[in-house]
Amino acid sequence: MATRNMLYQNTYPINEHIQIMIPKVGDVLEQEDVYYNLITVLTAMPIDLMVELDDAHIDFTSINEYELFLLMFDGLKRRDTSLVFGNLDLTKFVLEENPSNGHFILKNPETGAVIDKLVHNYIASVLRKIHHLEKNRRKPANDEAKAYMLERARAKRKRNRNRSKDSELESLIVAMVNTEQYKYDFEGTRELSIYQFNESVRQVLKKVDYDNRMFGVYTGNINPKELSQSDLNWLTHK
Repeated sequence: MATRNMLYQNTYPINEHIQIMIPKVGDVLEQEDVYYNLITVLTAMPIDLMVELDDAHIDFTSINEYELFLLMFDGLKRRDTSLVFGNLDLTKFVLEENPSNGHFILKNPETGAVIDKLVHNYIASVLRKIHHLEKNRRKPANDEAKAYMLERARAKRKRNRNRSKDSELESLIVAMVNTEQYKYDFEGTRELSIYQFNESVRQVLKKVDYDNRMFGVYTGNINPKELSQSDLNWLTHK
């Protein structure tokens, strides 16, 4: 789904009732765990939560991402979601059936705001664009593969259970500020929107990769004829 430009925006409209906040880096830092957990919930695919679903006796291959979102909505609306949805009050939304097609939707009877499959998909697409996230589209080929994937996921969760988690955003900021190609200091970075920062990180990585590639060409270790036009232009967005 196409999204409009976000570079100079602090909000992104989904429809007349719902907008996505694009917070400053400093605001995210102050509530990093809360914020990224919300992003995870709102963009999750069933395979991302296969262990949790299996514990609830739900086959992760039998539901789609919207159905997963509906399963998690009761927990979501009891949380502070202002960093993502601003002043939208999720507690006002109730689950009901759309009489026109029999599908379940979330509706605020006071305002008429609706979150259906299409709106949820748009919300998730916008958040993925802000944070450079990709849908996890992997599917097990058979029951054996599914059991193996669950076993691996459980083992990983067990390994990570007692590990202290450092701030990934803070580490990334420190790395960028100490990178030649990045032109902001710590205070300047705090004032960037999280989208501006994420885009800057991606572009810096692309420039570093380009410089290394050109050095390889200069030293004769890389044949320039084997490089694509994209390899030769670090200014391209993708």
